[in-house]
Amino acid sequence: MRTPFFAPLLIAASLIAQTATSETAIPQSQPQIALSFAPVVKATAPTVVNIFTTKMGERRSNPFTDDPFFGQFFQDMPGTPQQQSALGSGVIVSPDGIVLSNYHVIEGATEIRVVLNDRREYAAAVMLADEDSDLAVLRLEGAHDLPALAFDDSDTLQVGDLVLAIGNPFGVGQTVSSGIVSGLARSALQVGNGRGYYVQTDAPINPGNSGGALVDMAGHLVGINTAILTQDGGSNGIGFAIPANLAAAVVAQAEAGADHFTRPWAGVSAQGVDAATANALGLDVPQGVLLSDLHPQSPFGQAGLASGDVVLTLGGQEVNTPQEMNYRLAILGTGASVPVTYQHDGATAEATLNLAPAPDDPPRAAVTISDDVVLRGLTVSRINPAVISELGLPLSATGVVVTAATDIAARTGLAPGDIITAINGSDITSPADVADAATAQSRRWQIDILRQGQALSLRFRL
Repeated sequence: MRTPFFAPLLIAASLIAQTATSETAIPQSQPQIALSFAPVVKATAPTVVNIFTTKMGERRSNPFTDDPFFGQFFQDMPGTPQQQSALGSGVIVSPDGIVLSNYHVIEGATEIRVVLNDRREYAAAVMLADEDSDLAVLRLEGAHDLPALAFDDSDTLQVGDLVLAIGNPFGVGQTVSSGIVSGLARSALQVGNGRGYYVQTDAPINPGNSGGALVDMAGHLVGINTAILTQDGGSNGIGFAIPANLAAAVVAQAEAGADHFTRPWAGVSAQGVDAATANALGLDVPQGVLLSDLHPQSPFGQAGLASGDVVLTLGGQEVNTPQEMNYRLAILGTGASVPVTYQHDGATAEATLNLAPAPDDPPRAAVTISDDVVLRGLTVSRINPAVISELGLPLSATGVVVTAATDIAARTGLAPGDIITAINGSDITSPADVADAATAQSRRWQIDILRQGQALSLRFRL
């Protein structure tokens, strides 16, 4: 498990003295004396595996590389390739050898080896890897008749439910820790490149537990342990797990043959509702998600919602943050038609939302420049909803965007996500315009772009 995952929180703790109001009860029977998690552990532990990965890293070849001043002189010096090993955990979710783990456990791995609780070892291949959810689905080569853990409905979890965290912390061997669900709908947290929606637990989780199982007292999988809140790399009793409902949706797509996880597209910009916003909107309490902007092709807009509306429920479940809304969309899946309840002009309304991937329309008409010209190695596409979703562009983005820049194009300063507006003073409105402009015989070049909303001009001479 990568640590630290989040910036430390400032927490004020107070001790509250409590007076016992009843006498301590003495166990009256053998069952009361013999309470134990052992039956649950015995049933679930064989399904939790150790994952060993090998990847090629880069060792710095110069001691000044990270120096704030001298480092600028050594940026282009390649490092020495170095083989690196990492350790994580995983959960067998199908008897034919499908294993669920975290994306960050297998990210960049050139070799994946999985060791079962009974010491059997298998080579593994990645079926599906999804960085946004931090989930990866593996298939064990030649495996069959393995113990597997069944998914439970993570929406039924309640704060206070007993849970067990099973994994391989610090590489010491399979370890079981117990605790409770200490929070639900944790979404203001960041793991890797994206924000998610998590179950919080106080069951101790430590580095190496990543990808391990969070199980309930029925012996079912309710979450995939993924992160901890820490200041020193150790467990402080605040851990986070990806809910089983999202994990099950990812596995289902992998089993169906997908190599990437497809989510329904919202096509909206949204924010949570605080007390001031709720007062302005006439809500009795802060609730829901305020839609601040909608793409013209957004399914919310097509269902009749507009900017300024507040989404209250989606598929019958409350939503109170944009991350929670995206989570609900992900587990509902594409092709579904679900009810949405929202507030419009102070009144509650209902509509039906048709869920689908971001449309690849109009056609992106991608162009790659491979001729021996100044922009060789550049790939550009027309911006459409699918491209907006893939590159994380603003909903209002239009025109032509860089999707890849290698070779000469990379040396000009262009990067994926740059929206090209003009080349040498000529407006760019289509990928074909870029291809035509790249053939110009000029020694002085100026490429006007929008990068993260900021207008920039890249100027260079040949």
